[in-house]
Amino acid sequence: MLRLRFHGRGGQGAKVASRVLGTAAFLDGYNAQDFPLYGAERRGAPITAFTRISRDDIMERGLVSQPDIVVVMDETLLSDPRAMPLSGLKKGGVVFVNTPRALPEIKEEYGIEEHVIILDITKVSLDMIGEPVLSSLAAAVASKIAGIGEEALSGALEKELSGIISDRELLEKNIEAALYCYNAVVPVSIEAAENIPEKENIIAIPFETALVSSPAIKATANTPLRRTGNWRIFRPVWDHDACTRCMTCVARCPEGCIRLNEDGYPSADYENCKGCLICVEECPVRAISKVRETHSRSEEGD
Repeated sequence: MLRLRFHGRGGQGAKVASRVLGTAAFLDGYNAQDFPLYGAERRGAPITAFTRISRDDIMERGLVSQPDIVVVMDETLLSDPRAMPLSGLKKGGVVFVNTPRALPEIKEEYGIEEHVIILDITKVSLDMIGEPVLSSLAAAVASKIAGIGEEALSGALEKELSGIISDRELLEKNIEAALYCYNAVVPVSIEAAENIPEKENIIAIPFETALVSSPAIKATANTPLRRTGNWRIFRPVWDHDACTRCMTCVARCPEGCIRLNEDGYPSADYENCKGCLICVEECPVRAISKVRETHSRSEEGD
């Protein structure tokens, strides 16, 4: 049995990716499970989805804690202390990372010792679909790594995406981009060892009062310490020569991330700007443009 875990952000399509993979496996003659796990249901917040595929009956239930394959749809999750996408990865397993960076750089920065496959599926999506829609592309990459046939993948994409996308042209673009990614990935041999527990572990969780168990807003990884600027695919950039200082962007920003600089012009707090681009849409003089993030978002600055 192969156990796969998808790590993405709300809106990137991790749930759909796991479902497309499960359907593709089923069409290819496997038994399959697929299901998501949500934390905070907010666009950009980390989420996880799981798929199990096997020629035999699947008797396991629950989360995949020891995956054979991990699909990381947003590179910045690798340094997120709560997401921890590499946790539990079996020795001999495979990691896919959506990134424009070089493989040696990724392995060195994040200390990944297992087999790593990289491809900038965000760029593929922008070039071929016109939007950063990653679900079908991530499913295609996972299918190739898991050894699912291209015909089964095509059938799964048609079946699952047709219930989500009504525009036939857009649907076909998704399928075309997914198959491009499928064929761009070099297949690998997965030799992950089974981790069989010696005995069943029963965990007893004692009752705690709300005063003890409720998380503090200032606790590690909560709001003040967990910057949300690494959620972006695009960042807003101001042309202050064209800006009339009407402050529409300041008023419309849902996160309060736009402040005035020393010259009285609006400027974004990139440590917390999530890249929703509402400011770009609302600017009446089109003085704000969107720029693709091409560097590590932990190194913010203009």
